[in-house]
Amino acid sequence: MGDDTTIRREGQIVTGPVPDILLNNGVRIPQFGFGVFQIKPEDTVEATLRAFEAGYRHIDTAEMYGNEAEVGEAVQRSGLPRDEVFITSKLNNGFHEPDAARKAFDETLSKLGVEQIDLFLIHWPLPTRYGGDFVSTWKTLEEFYRDGRARSIGVSNFQSHHLDRLAQETEVVPAVNQIEVHPYLAQGELRRYCAEHQIAVEAWSPIAQGKVLDDPTITAIAEKYGKSAAQIVLRWHIERGDIVFPKSVTPERIRENIAIFDFELDGDDVEAITALDRHERTGPDPDTFDYIPG
Repeated sequence: MGDDTTIRREGQIVTGPVPDILLNNGVRIPQFGFGVFQIKPEDTVEATLRAFEAGYRHIDTAEMYGNEAEVGEAVQRSGLPRDEVFITSKLNNGFHEPDAARKAFDETLSKLGVEQIDLFLIHWPLPTRYGGDFVSTWKTLEEFYRDGRARSIGVSNFQSHHLDRLAQETEVVPAVNQIEVHPYLAQGELRRYCAEHQIAVEAWSPIAQGKVLDDPTITAIAEKYGKSAAQIVLRWHIERGDIVFPKSVTPERIRENIAIFDFELDGDDVEAITALDRHERTGPDPDTFDYIPG
């Protein structure tokens, strides 16, 4: 994976590769990636190949997205060495019981066409399902980590009390927690918890499904830097240390999204964007979400 993208030389910023985040188990993950949520399977190969061409080396998919096989095809067709592409997937909500999780994980590896995945997550805690037992699910992911088929394991949409339970009842600290984060949901308390426990934060819905792009504070900052509102928000995530992976099927937007490593926001601008926090979700509440695909 690449080195830090910005190197200061006499006040200048030199553009380089996407920066890495060092996870708590020593694995490096590119801080900026390409998300394939809601990209139709028939569009996934082409979109992912366009992302590779633009410089993305981190792909975030999930069993629930239904496009793991297409991600795997794109990786194969890209011609990139396997160790240059970081692949994340997530356990489907219907497979939390240990035997079901083992079978689902095997299918993920098969669809992706890999023997080892870089990061595998529990997609949702589902505390109102399975008798509230996400601990046995996590212990099953620990098996995948120990046998080497998952380089790293983590969780998604876990609140601090969910993470506390894992800390009390299991052995492996999650490498990441993928949560909804954007300027209208800054997640200060949960991000602090994760930082204290060396759990990296990944931000999904990083631009709040576009809701923040017309915000006057963000548009004013965008004008100041000569960047798009989306680029400003994505750079805000980078400045705060979040791992972020916007999605698009438009080649121009794919290229624009990653073109955020030739500038930095000053501290006042980062704080101004953070101050937009409304505790407003675009997605469901992890404490009550119980959806299982039919």
